[in-house]
Parts: sequence; C-alpha cells; structure tokens
Amino acid sequence: MNNISWKGILESLLFAAGDEGLSLKQVCSVLEIGEQEATDVIEELKTDYLEDSGRGIYIIEIAGTFQLVTKKGNADYMKKLVESPNVSFLSQAALETLAIIAYKQPITRMEIEQIRGVKTERPIQTLVSKGLVKEVGRAEGTGRAYLFGTTKEFLDYFGLKSIDELPPLPENVQDEFMQDEADLFFEKFQETMESNE
Repeated sequence: MNNISWKGILESLLFAAGDEGLSLKQVCSVLEIGEQEATDVIEELKTDYLEDSGRGIYIIEIAGTFQLVTKKGNADYMKKLVESPNVSFLSQAALETLAIIAYKQPITRMEIEQIRGVKTERPIQTLVSKGLVKEVGRAEGTGRAYLFGTTKEFLDYFGLKSIDELPPLPENVQDEFMQDEADLFFEKFQETMESNE
C-alpha cells in the first residue's frame, strides 16, 4: 500500500482516537509498518494540513501522542458551539468513561483504564471540567487513589432523578468493558437529547 493510502488510514485513526491521540508505537502497530515509515506518513499528513491553509484542523504532538486539533483562529466559533445550550456533546472516549463511572462508581482511574484498555486521564479531565463527574473520596490501600463518581449535574444533564434510573445492565456483566453497557448508556443519552429538543 502506498503512502497516500496510509495517510488516509492515519487520518481516520487520528479522528477516531480523539483527544486520546495515538503514539508512534500505536501507529506502527495498527498500520503494521516500521517507525521510520510511520514517521514519514505522519510528517506527510502534517504537511498536507499546513499547505492547505483553508483547513480547520491540523496535527500536533503532545507528550508523545499525535492528535487532530482545531486551528486556534477558529477558537471563538468553537467556544460558541460548546456554550450553546442547544448543542452539547462528548467524545466517544468521554462517553465510554462516563458510562463506566456511572455504573461502577465509586471507581479509580486505574480501574477505569483496566476496563477500557486505554488511558483515561483526558476524558476524566473533560468530564470533571463539564461538572459531570467529581472526586468522591480516596481508595484504601497503597497510593490511596482518587475515587470518581457522578454529580448532580450529571443527573440533570441526562434527566435523571437519581442514579437508580440508569438503564439496568445485563446480568453477569464482567469486569471487562462490554459494548452492551456502552450501548445502553448511549441509548439513554440519545433519548434524553431528543426529549430536550
């Protein structure tokens, strides 16, 4: 497969990864190519974004991960979108993290990461900044990690009177994150958004 095809695949992967981003090692693993070839593809895609000045996104590297981000010049419009009372959205990573916290609270970040299989620091930061989750205590044992739980704003956001109104999970839910769990949560989320329109 030539680099043009690799670039298209990489662009899709970066979009799907959202604010989690992808490390060079992840790119190599998914595309099944060496580090030098992966680096070349990333640089070519970065150049494509830079050369087309009309585009609203570009690629940056933060803490060893590559991410698609919006251009700073569009910040005012992004702010209007986020602050609009009729438009409220969370990334896939944030929704998955929120579903886990909602159903398994109180829960530590490490436990969330074990369920999702990926780091969750940024999704948790997003959820905390939106007031949907908060620190609710400390775990027992070494390190006394923070425990996270949902907030009153979470209940308001999803139109719930209490956490007991969440859709029930299937019986025998295992510790691993199940697609059914996410689907139930997203279905409830969609119903709430439609009822608020």
